[in-house]
Amino acid sequence: MKRIGLLNAPLSHAIASLGHTQALAIADAGLPIPVGPERIDLAVMPGLPSFLQVLDAVAEEMMVERVVIAAEMASINPSLRAELARRLGDMAAAQGRAIALDEVPHEEFKRLTVAASTVVRTGECSPYANILLYSGVTF
Repeated sequence: MKRIGLLNAPLSHAIASLGHTQALAIADAGLPIPVGPERIDLAVMPGLPSFLQVLDAVAEEMMVERVVIAAEMASINPSLRAELARRLGDMAAAQGRAIALDEVPHEEFKRLTVAASTVVRTGECSPYANILLYSGVTF
């Protein structure tokens, strides 16, 4: 049994399998998950686990060079948007390099999830709590 880090085997495998520029999505409980990407459903009940809890766990193990979020998050869920900005800053500092941030309309975000390697569904029930994390390289 693993002692530290991600204990969820499918999630750990999904991150370890990413190549440069491939995407992993972390989604709220309501995001439609397209046919194609692997689906890892972590949702237990509303709010459990939260979007930010899963993001923090993934950030510990994934090198991220770019993220995409829905532009609507800024106006519809501003507290999450502010917290996300802080955590992305922390991720960049921990990685020792900047993380590019793209904000696109939610409909475009949903189209982009089709190309993700994996979509991780959380129990988050707040609007627009979704992110695409694009894999960077460690060298």
